[in-house]
Amino acid sequence: MTIYKQFTFDAAHFLPNVPEGHKCRALHGHTYHLTVFLSGPVLEDAGWVIDFGEVKSVCKPVVDRLDHSLLNEIPGLENPTAENVARWLWQQFTKGLPGLYKIELKETPTSGVIYEGD
Repeated sequence: MTIYKQFTFDAAHFLPNVPEGHKCRALHGHTYHLTVFLSGPVLEDAGWVIDFGEVKSVCKPVVDRLDHSLLNEIPGLENPTAENVARWLWQQFTKGLPGLYKIELKETPTSGVIYEGD
């Protein structure tokens, strides 16, 4: 069974490694939409894979750290492409979320990444 929990956060960033003149080299922001997917068996006693409250308790403090921040100032996110932010989030979540299956991170309604670990 696969379950998911969604979060949003607003953050600014710039991409220092793109060529001069690229629009993403300048400071700009996004409303990010994050979906965290977990997979595992439905626990007989509880009737669920994992309590959504437990998922929130692991993810929300991390999301709150990014909300209304300049992502480039977060250690490990000096080059905050969507791919690197998704990888960074994965590293934060794997410590407390058994069964983490994939992360979907959208920068815009039509652009984003899906990350399933390395």
